[in-house]
Amino acid sequence: MTSFFAPGKLILLGEHGVVYGHPALAAAISRGVRAFAEPCSSSQLELPIGLRPPQQQALERAFAAAAKLTRHPKVSISVESDLPVSMGLGSSGALAVAVTRALLDAAGIAHPPATVEKIALAMEKEFHGTPSGVDHTTSARGAMVLFQKGRATVVKGRKPVKVLVALVGERASTRSTVAALRERQARWPRRYARVFKEIGTLAREGAEAVRQGDLDSLGDLMNLNQGLLSALQLSSDRIDAMTRYLRAHGALGAKLTGAGGDGGAVIGLFREPEPMIKRLTDEGVTCFCSQLAGPIAL
Repeated sequence: MTSFFAPGKLILLGEHGVVYGHPALAAAISRGVRAFAEPCSSSQLELPIGLRPPQQQALERAFAAAAKLTRHPKVSISVESDLPVSMGLGSSGALAVAVTRALLDAAGIAHPPATVEKIALAMEKEFHGTPSGVDHTTSARGAMVLFQKGRATVVKGRKPVKVLVALVGERASTRSTVAALRERQARWPRRYARVFKEIGTLAREGAEAVRQGDLDSLGDLMNLNQGLLSALQLSSDRIDAMTRYLRAHGALGAKLTGAGGDGGAVIGLFREPEPMIKRLTDEGVTCFCSQLAGPIAL
């Protein structure tokens, strides 16, 4: 049995603007999806337990699309994930990348990022219709990237960029959140275009802050981005309360990550997030930390 790991992702700066062609600063995280492959008489996928019928059907369609593009290798694939589903952490994108790598390997096809991204995108389309591409691209690169219109540039940091990820409850589907925002954008296009453009500007400035190792500037950009997301009606009382809590306890910046809505994931930028992880865990909050860029201490 062979295994293939693909990391989840978070959006550090730039949610929703990326859908309209503006840049987003995204990063691979420590948690992800692992695909296990064994020889078999045909291409098969063992469905994870607990999926609802629509999720099963979407996954089956996605796997069929990927198997076709990889010449239907004779392999049985199962998956394991430590990513929470529907929390804005790229679980479907990571699954697509892990399964794609397993299929390509079984077919004897080289799997550089560009090849993986093409097939993973076909899978993501079955999950999300018209995805921006940021999820599976970031997962395939396994790094921090500045993503815009399907193109990704790896961003390297001088200093460690560490975030705490806190889960603040269930939320509506990404599709419904995006649809509601799209309705408002269609009604007042010039107004919303200005906000999306500013969010993209924050993402570019954030990439430069990471390159320079300026964590204070990066944190301030995150706080500004959260304010704009709130103005777009994408935040909530639970999200706002967690961002305030993290800032009050040392976060340089805090914001939602992903589509937003009533719940989901909130990220806080810390120089050392471990003490806050313990504090939140003791309070019953599900959380973890991840280093997104910069040198890793040995």
